Amino acid sequence: MSDRRVVITGVGPVAPLGVGVAEFWSALLEGRNAVRRISAFDPGRFDSHVGSQVEGVAAKDFVPKGYRKAEKIMARDIVLAVVAAHHAVSDAGLRTKCLIERGDATGEPNLDSTRFGANIGSGLICADLAELAEALHNSSENGRFSIARWGTEGMNNLTPLWLLKFLPNMLACHVTIVHDCQGPSNTITCGEASSHLAIGEAFRTIARGVADVCICGGAESKINPMALLRQSLGRRLSRRNDDPATACRPFGLERDGTAISEGGGLVILEDLEHARRRGARIYAELVGFGAANDAAPPTQPSTPPADGRGAALALRKALRDAKLDPQALDLVSAFAPGIPAHDASEAAALKAVLGARLAEVPILAIKGGIGNNGAGSGALDFIAMVLSLYNATLPPTVNGRFVDPSLGLRATVGRSVDARVETAASLAYALGGGQNAALLIRRYRD
Repeated sequence: MSDRRVVITGVGPVAPLGVGVAEFWSALLEGRNAVRRISAFDPGRFDSHVGSQVEGVAAKDFVPKGYRKAEKIMARDIVLAVVAAHHAVSDAGLRTKCLIERGDATGEPNLDSTRFGANIGSGLICADLAELAEALHNSSENGRFSIARWGTEGMNNLTPLWLLKFLPNMLACHVTIVHDCQGPSNTITCGEASSHLAIGEAFRTIARGVADVCICGGAESKINPMALLRQSLGRRLSRRNDDPATACRPFGLERDGTAISEGGGLVILEDLEHARRRGARIYAELVGFGAANDAAPPTQPSTPPADGRGAALALRKALRDAKLDPQALDLVSAFAPGIPAHDASEAAALKAVLGARLAEVPILAIKGGIGNNGAGSGALDFIAMVLSLYNATLPPTVNGRFVDPSLGLRATVGRSVDARVETAASLAYALGGGQNAALLIRRYRD
């Protein structure tokens, strides 16, 4: 490992609250709430009817003219990643192949494409039910699905490139093609921990000297009947259908589940000297990364450990990586999906690491206003933390008035507050169990 310092020079949030830095940050500061009844399809036959959706985005508006036809083989998750990538590179002031061809930037690229990497988190991309319907109908025999007929009859109803829409690595594939990222590339599929793990891997890649710049983060859409069904079967969703705005309650006393969502974000990480040479604006320095695994009982694979040991271990590893102790933390971005067992486990993890300081350290929890979109959720949490540190302001916690006092957490309620943050940590974990990750940032100083 070299001692190269890694800084954050661009962020590209794509969220139901807003697309791009300005919209997203403004919505957070105002405490807006995007959770409402799902309109993309009729959720009436499910237990949960609430979620949050990203409106008005299309990949064709963010790629070169010659690449627009590729949107035909982009699932919703891929579109979200392509949009996030455009905003991230633009925010960083990078002149990539895409921006130059679109006329959004002039001159030559201001980075070496062979040292421009990508690490993007992805989820289980849901197929379009309308596309599958005819294929499945023709694959039935005596009222039951036949794998033999699927091969001989069903697949004839699908286009030859159909599968390319749903491979998880295609988020990174399209982003790297469009922006000419020729450096190390990888896809992480570890549920809600995916974005943090992707950012952490990009951090290591730059620190080792293998790349100078990396675009990293994650995206996913759970606004799909299949995703809603899976989350419902896992009993992870709120049933407050009569009051969607209060459905998702991070660390809430009467929390009953999260709300499905879509979105994500990509971040530009950069070697400090590379950023300095091109005069880049620096949001913060990324100083620590930790990952850990916790084993769930075989009979309860989706139940997190009550003591939060996996999340606590990840946070301790990140602190050790940054050569810091818990006393240095003055902000924590919590994952806090509003699911009873998961929020309690995370609170226990924070208490285990912070001890008596738990009541003093502000907690940033944004899912009350956007819900959980899976692989992209961690990226939005991370971006919110970066912007809070950079702007010395903490957004209010949507539905923060419901926070369970017994957890001993300090949430910002009602309005944004001024707060000069020096060091902050962000946690993420897979709801299905196993993966935990933590990232540490620090206010940039020469």
